[in-house]
Formats: sequence, structure tokens, C-alpha cells
Amino acid sequence: MIQFNRAELRDKIEGCWMGKNIGGTMGAPYEGKTEMQDITGFASAKGDPLPNDDLDLQLVWLTAMEDVGPYSLSAMDLAEYWISYIGPHWNEYGIGKSNLRIGLQPPLCGSCNNDWAHSNGAWIRTEIWACLAPGNPDVAIQYAFKDACIDHGMGEGTFAAIFCAALESAAFVETDIRELIRIGLSKIPENCRVARAVNLLLKSYDDGLDWKTTRNLLVEDSADLGWFEAPANVSFALLGLLYGDGDFKKSMITAINCGDDTDCTAATLGSILGIIHGKSGLPADWCDYIGEKIITLSIDKGTRYDIPKTCTELTERVMNLIPVVAAAKKTQVALVDGQTAIDRTGLPALDDTAAGKALCNRSEYSFDTDLGFATATVSYDRFPRLHPGESLKVKLHLLNRFGIPHNVSVRFILPDGFTVSGDKSIYLQHLSAHNGLIGAGDAEYTITAGEHTESYNRIIVELIAEGRPSIGLLEMVILG
Repeated sequence: MIQFNRAELRDKIEGCWMGKNIGGTMGAPYEGKTEMQDITGFASAKGDPLPNDDLDLQLVWLTAMEDVGPYSLSAMDLAEYWISYIGPHWNEYGIGKSNLRIGLQPPLCGSCNNDWAHSNGAWIRTEIWACLAPGNPDVAIQYAFKDACIDHGMGEGTFAAIFCAALESAAFVETDIRELIRIGLSKIPENCRVARAVNLLLKSYDDGLDWKTTRNLLVEDSADLGWFEAPANVSFALLGLLYGDGDFKKSMITAINCGDDTDCTAATLGSILGIIHGKSGLPADWCDYIGEKIITLSIDKGTRYDIPKTCTELTERVMNLIPVVAAAKKTQVALVDGQTAIDRTGLPALDDTAAGKALCNRSEYSFDTDLGFATATVSYDRFPRLHPGESLKVKLHLLNRFGIPHNVSVRFILPDGFTVSGDKSIYLQHLSAHNGLIGAGDAEYTITAGEHTESYNRIIVELIAEGRPSIGLLEMVILG
């Protein structure tokens, strides 16, 4: 059981949002500047925090969690909230939404035609998942993945989100920065670019290089990716943490002076230190300068009017959800009036690698669908585009929701001229911990286009398990 003193946890969560607001406001005026900066403090007026999409999307995710609940919240649920309430179309935001609108589902929608899959849009919005799963990084990264894959697919932007969500969640129970970085790295592929950049930062810091030299090495390492990309910018935030020697102001100014996506790096740094030290441990003069208000930039308030307006309101709504998320994920977290007590007996180690590998090792050309009696993962062998006469291989992986084995009949409803070959049924195993069966069933198919293809070719697959009340339907969209 992990028991958090209620007041201490509230202080940490409010510190997260206050630190986020401070960093976003201080860094925003320098966003996109490729050269190193030389700032000393705020460039905005007192009492007027600047709007920041880093925080905006998380407010929408909060409402999604409140509406849908943690038991079934899916990437498609988040996609529907995104389409409904988030306005901007820039970079990966626009690509993800455009792909959703033609029927591509996550993570496929974040992978297709996306030159911004390695960018910063997802790791900057992970605090909501960390705060809803304090001290349980494997829960936080599950939600962070569902979020990030919508506009980053299986790119570095998604790995960065998993890294940050794990680090931030662990920060509720661990205060050592190096250990937190190690926990974050344990959840992502060792050979990904985010891990490469973070390890470069650690080596440079351990070798005694000054922060400016280290910053330039990170820029050089990411030169092939360009600016506004996740590997370097995540590392700039961590650079501020390491070279800031635990001092909030020094850390913040150092990270912003690295340049690039400065509102994002500073906001994430601020949230991490806010979690570690709580609002009570942040500089009082900077907290007073910012105030409590949350100013939004990206949310359509005409259709969603119940967005939190202050850091305090946001904190209270998160606090209300923590026990619900804990119950849904069976993490044995309790809020108490007594002392905080951390006993991880029966829970995965903070640096356990299994959950991260399960998320990171899937195909970028895949998506999931709920069939009622089972869940289905559809995986293409390549980018799902067909010219006339071309073929595409598709794998269906079904996971049994109940303990009963079934033969599942499979029927494809195809566009004119398209053909499909493969099994007409899938045997869905029964669930059995005793025999080691996970209740899965697999089949492979080859879809061949006819003499003509449309821009978007919709295929309906009907899956019926005899005797079950649900008729499973999934939709594939093949580009022409």
C-alpha cells in the first residue's frame, strides 16, 4: 500500500501546476529562438500568466477522465475530445487531427505522413497522467502512450512522453534527479534518440563540462532532426535540473537559456521541481508574480465551459480522481490524514521495464478496436497505401475479454474491385493462468486493390463469436 498524506500530496500536485505555469510564462517569449539566451527573470506583466498549450490539452484530458473514467479511457476517447475541443492545427497537432478525420486510428494516425512525429507536442502534456497515478509510473505511461500516439505515432515524441510521465510519477516518491532520470530511461528503448540525447547529457555532466558546452553537444547530436524536436528539448529540461543544483530559479533560467522550445522545457522542469518540493517549496516571490490563474489558448470554451480556471481548482479535481484511478488500476494507493508511508510490496519496481517494452515494441502501422467480447489489434506490414493492383498484408490479433473459447467468424466488406485472402475464422483461446494461455487468437490476410482506388478506401471487418451478444466491427482505412 502507498499511503499519501492528503495535504502533502495536494501541495505536490499544486506545486506541479504552479511550476508548470511559471515555466511556461517565463519561457514563452523566447520560444523558437535557436541561439542561446541570457535571461534573468520574467518578461511578462505581474499577475498575468501567459497561455500555454502545454497545459491546455491536459485540462481537456482531465475532463475526458472525469467523463469516461479510468476503467475504459482509450486513445480513441482522447482523440474524440481532441477533435471536439482543441482548436490549433499546427505541426503534429494538425497532422494527427487530419488523419483522424479520414478514419485513421491511433497510433496509426500519428505515424502516417507525419514529419513531426519526433517533436515536442506530447511530452509537454504528461503531468496530468503522473498526477493521477502518483508513485505508479507504469500506470502513468499507459495513459501517456494513449495520449502521445495520437499525434506522434511510434515516433520519438511518444518515447519522450513515456519517459517524462514515468519520471514525473516517480517524483512523488523519489527526489533524487539522477534516479528519476534512470527510472524514465528504463521505460523507453535503449537505442531511441531520446535515450541517446539523455545519456549524452549525463556523460557530459559527469565529465565536468559546463552547461553551455553540454547544450551545444546536444544541439549537434540532434542536428539531423532539426529544432523543435523531442530528444534535445527533453534534455534541455533535464540540463536545467542537473546544472541548477536543486535551485528552482537557477534551474529554470538555465533551461530557458538553452533556447529552442523554451516554454516547453521550462514548464516541464517547473512541474518536476513542483512535484518534488510542493508549492510550499517553490520561490514565494515567483508564485506571487504568476498568481493562481490559468489562461488558455487552445480550448474551445464555447463547447467545453467547465475547464479549470485556477491551479487550485485543477489540483482539487485531480485529487478527486486519484482514488478512482488507483481502484481501476489496482495500485493500492490511499489518501490519509496520517503520515505518508510507501510500501511497494506487490507493486512493480519503479524501474521495471516490462510495461515500457509492451508499449514501445508495437508496430507504428497498427491500431486497436474494442469488439465487445474481445479487443483487436490491426497491424499492417507497411504504410497502408495501395495503388491499383497492389497488395497489403494485415494481421489481426484478438485478445479474449472473458474466459470462454470461441471460433470467431471473419467477414470483410470491401470496396468494389478489392479482394482479400486468408482464414475465415479465428480460434480465440480461453483464458487460463494455470496453463499460461493469454486468451489470444491471430490471423493474417492479404488485401489486394482492384483496377481503381479512391483517396480513402474503407473496409469493414465483421467478427462474430457465436453465442455472444456483441457483433464485433472494425474499420480499416487504406489510402489510395
